[in-house]
Amino acid sequence: LFALSGGEKQKIACASVSAMEPDIFVLDEPSSNLDIKSIRELKDVLRKWKAQGKTIVIAEHRLYYLMDIADRVLYMQGGQIKENLSISDFKKKSTGELHALGLRTLQSEDFSKMQSTVCATKQLYIRDFEVSYKNASRGKKKKRKVLDISDLMIPQGSVVGVVGNNGAGKTTFANNLCGLLKTAKGCMSMNGKTYMASQRIKTCYMVMQDVNHQLFTESVMDEILLSLDNSDEEKAAHEAESIMESLHISEFRDAHPMSLSGGQKQRVAIASAIASDKQVIVFDEPTSGLDYRHMKKVAENLRELSSLGKTLFIVTHDPELIAECCNYFVFIENGKVLWSDGWNRISRERLQKFFAFEDDLR
Repeated sequence: LFALSGGEKQKIACASVSAMEPDIFVLDEPSSNLDIKSIRELKDVLRKWKAQGKTIVIAEHRLYYLMDIADRVLYMQGGQIKENLSISDFKKKSTGELHALGLRTLQSEDFSKMQSTVCATKQLYIRDFEVSYKNASRGKKKKRKVLDISDLMIPQGSVVGVVGNNGAGKTTFANNLCGLLKTAKGCMSMNGKTYMASQRIKTCYMVMQDVNHQLFTESVMDEILLSLDNSDEEKAAHEAESIMESLHISEFRDAHPMSLSGGQKQRVAIASAIASDKQVIVFDEPTSGLDYRHMKKVAENLRELSSLGKTLFIVTHDPELIAECCNYFVFIENGKVLWSDGWNRISRERLQKFFAFEDDLR
């Protein structure tokens, strides 16, 4: 199980619960790490449970895939149910009304008019990235190559959307880029210097898909201070306060990071990444579990980091985040880069097709 991607683990969790055949299913952000293909499969499972007369309760931020299967919508705020609507009444809300409530849109993202460009004079080069895992096969351990990228050029200062299906190798690519895989091969060149794995650890920062693995301190403030230069404590504290304010987590400054919700933990980890001041920052599903307002705030922070010359890699299944801040793309399939490009007619069409949900294809 530990060799699987986050999205694949998510699907197995649904399968194991289904095997118990309960009368009531409660799903907490079931689509958060899933690609579009897997969301279609999840929807088929939900339809099956519903046909069996099961009651299904779903806490969710991605809404579009549920619109023709849900019966009611409960809108919660501050621990209270503020609205209890039939699905037909909920669908009458405009996009503006939904955004005002902090909710995502009810339709798939439209990339047709995206024009953002990268103004880069320097390039970041990735060469000979290879990762292999031992795989038990017929009693013999054989190595299976899960990442094979011979040459990739990225504009420095760009916000790179790393896109592909669950299990394509996106997180493996991110881990290797940050020098976190001991047996991996390859190098990264930037500003006339070449960085091997041990050097990339000092140059790159990664916000993991499961941020529980990188929250260490007793308070949110201390967590952010860990990434800052503390030679001037007053300056560091002021900078930490500014970062917390930008991500709407100031009220949690004294809270234990592990006591926060998934989305709040995500923002604490992002705050630490901003504070690190590394040249290359990798975010693995940074908007997993985030509502519309906080997704917008994360996108704003990513654009600001890019304006400071940082090169950002965003591993994501979130088309709304892509539309908000990405200006370059790396599409990974079966451990290889299928294509990489900025916004243009071809990339727009490719992304539109990749993120199209079943209702868009009819």
